[in-house]
Order: sequence, then C-alpha cells, then structure tokens
Amino acid sequence: MLKIGILGVGHLGKIHINCIKQIDGYELTGFYDPDDGKSLLAVNELGLKRFNSVNDLIDNVDVVDIVTPTVSHYDCAVSAIKKGKHIFIEKPIASSVKEAEELIELSREAGVKVQVGHVERFNPAFLAVKDKFTNPMFVESHRLAQFNPRGTDVPVVLDLMIHDIDIILNVIKSEVKKVHASGVNVVSDTPDIANARIEFINGAVANLTASRISMKNMRKSRFFQRDAYISVDFLEKEAEIVSMSEIDEIPDDPFAMILDLGENKKKRRIIFDKPEIHQNNAIVEELKSFKESIINGTEPVVSIYDGYNALKVAMQIMNAIDNIKV
Repeated sequence: MLKIGILGVGHLGKIHINCIKQIDGYELTGFYDPDDGKSLLAVNELGLKRFNSVNDLIDNVDVVDIVTPTVSHYDCAVSAIKKGKHIFIEKPIASSVKEAEELIELSREAGVKVQVGHVERFNPAFLAVKDKFTNPMFVESHRLAQFNPRGTDVPVVLDLMIHDIDIILNVIKSEVKKVHASGVNVVSDTPDIANARIEFINGAVANLTASRISMKNMRKSRFFQRDAYISVDFLEKEAEIVSMSEIDEIPDDPFAMILDLGENKKKRRIIFDKPEIHQNNAIVEELKSFKESIINGTEPVVSIYDGYNALKVAMQIMNAIDNIKV
C-alpha cells in the first residue's frame, strides 16, 4: 500500500482526491494547502487530514501528488525528490525549461519515479487509435474553451495547447526543427489565443490552435499519414479512421467507396472505421498507471522527459509569439 498525499486542494486537487479514493493500492494520507478557506472545505467535505506544511506532508507519505499552481511546481517537487518521494506532478511540469532540467537531474540522482499529468494520453478516444499511427506527416489540432478565470495564471500555450503538444510529440517520432507562432492577449496579460506551426526534421508538420475565449468548447485533432486519416475528438471521446487499401477487383458491394486514380494504377477502396471506445476516467487511469510504475519498477507512461519535452516546445512557441509582438 502506497501512502499518497496531495499538495493543493483547488478545483483539480479535489478531483484528484476523489479519483485516488477509487484506486486500490493507494492510502490517501492527507493534504496540504496554504489557503485556510479551501483547506477547511477539504477537511469538512472530504474528511481529510490537513498537514501543517509541505514538508510535514512529504515526511508522512511515499508519493506526493502536486496539484498546485504552476509557479510552485518546482519548489514542491524539489522538496519531495530530495526526501526520496515519488511524485506525480500536474502539467506543465515547471515554469521554465531550466527548472525542468534540474528536476530531471534531481530525480535521476534520487532514483524516484516522476509522472507528469498530461491526461489526454489516457483519453479513451486516443487510446482507441494510438496503435494505428504509423508515420503521421500532418497534424491539425484545435483546443478551444470558453473563458474561465481559473486558468489565466499561465498563458494559453501552457494552459491548453500543451496537451496537444504532448500528444503530437508522442505520435510524431522526430525531433522538432522549427517553430512559428502568433498569439493575442485579449482579456488577460498573457496570450489567450495562439496558433503554432511545428516543423519536424522528418518533414512532418503540426498546426495547433488554442483559445480560452471561444464561444464553444472543442478538443479535436486530425492526423494524416500514408493511406490513412485519423480523427480524435478528445472532448466527445470519439474517434474515426478513414483508410485506403489497394484492390485488384471492384467488390460486389453497392455501398463500397472506390477511388479510381487513373490508367495503370490500382484502384483503392476507402474504408471508414469507428473504433470501439472503452470509456474511462482518464485521471483515475493516469494515477493508477503511476502506482503501477512504482510497484513494478517501470517507466511512467508520461515520464519526466515527456513533460520536459512538451514544456520545451511550449516555451519555443511562447518565444516565437513574443518575437513578433509590436
């Protein structure tokens, strides 16, 4: 049984608490949050013990779940790692690339497990198609959200777009070559809407748009690869695969869709497939997978290196936005 404690009992922290209670193998020891109001609610509503400080909590657990504002991720993680505790840390992993690099070095020296909360890796729609990716060469992602002041402590690139950055880096097996981006501060002091074009060394291109001032919510990505188009709706938890296969003869099927490419070329059949989606609670699944990586001594599904790489590209995007401001 792994003793786990929560740092931060804001909106997402409470969700983590409820999810941890559903997972066998974790013993939820308590939490720490400097906000007396939030802490009182957590004690009264959730029946949890409030520790007196960050270090007090760390001293009493095996695993630390860091669900604090991004600006404090680094300090909380350093305190936990130096005491040999495994950490689950919400995205983005840190406020800067330098901080993330230091966390990598510290965790390596301490021999502890670190998983970063890029929850879309556990989205059932993505899980349904993740084995269908071969060599995507073009990706288009839209992540739009209605305005919520809760996310404005960081730019939209770190708040929303970083989800799609992580997915794309996981799917496209190539190094980033170049980044172009633009963004606009609409209601906050940092970009609220941003667009980025990421070019990879292998020739692949990803076009990402993120907005937190949209009239509707949307989380869709489309992946194009040789002979296939894969669509993932992270919000509605749906996926579709449109693929093509060469055929020698036209099938005896009046509904078959056949693509004729001309003389001396084989005809192709277009196949539409909606894979079965196995619904889940993605946060439960990511926290469960972290527990299993600790127990089994395996690499976390979303490793500290994944969190670092996503943050590195996000910072490149933000730098590109800053460079075109007038």
